[in-house]
Amino acid sequence: MKHTLAVLVENKYGVLTRVAGLFSRRGFNIDSLAVGITEDPTISRMTIVVRGDEHVLEQVTKQLNKLIEVIRVTDLGADESVERELALIKVNTDASNRAEIIQIVDIFRARIIDVASKSVTVEVTGDSNKIKAIQTLLKPFGIKEMARTGKVALTRGSKSS
Repeated sequence: MKHTLAVLVENKYGVLTRVAGLFSRRGFNIDSLAVGITEDPTISRMTIVVRGDEHVLEQVTKQLNKLIEVIRVTDLGADESVERELALIKVNTDASNRAEIIQIVDIFRARIIDVASKSVTVEVTGDSNKIKAIQTLLKPFGIKEMARTGKVALTRGSKSS
């Protein structure tokens, strides 16, 4: 089972290394990791997706809370949070298939952010299933490059994580 953790940490040099090292030393695999500053520039939010049962989740949470720079760890349940990923996909194109690619982009409410004579770059945001689906439809045209972020998430409503 996948768990999404929101980890608030002090925005200091080396914190990411210590958190990643903790996972590595304990033999836990990180499926996804996204880090960025919050509304407070002295605090960063790490959104970490880890796979495991409740025991693994409990161990990861306990180990994270032992780190001095960690302010708070929250398990974000799928029903209690809003989650998104971002992908940039550069697709081969020419005059004969450009309209079809544009139609796929429109269906997924994605955007074309760069156009060249032999390629277009598509920006798509959504859950991992949406990213996989558009990737599958664009694959026959030839994906030249793809960059994908990890999952970012916040709790729903007025509650903070």
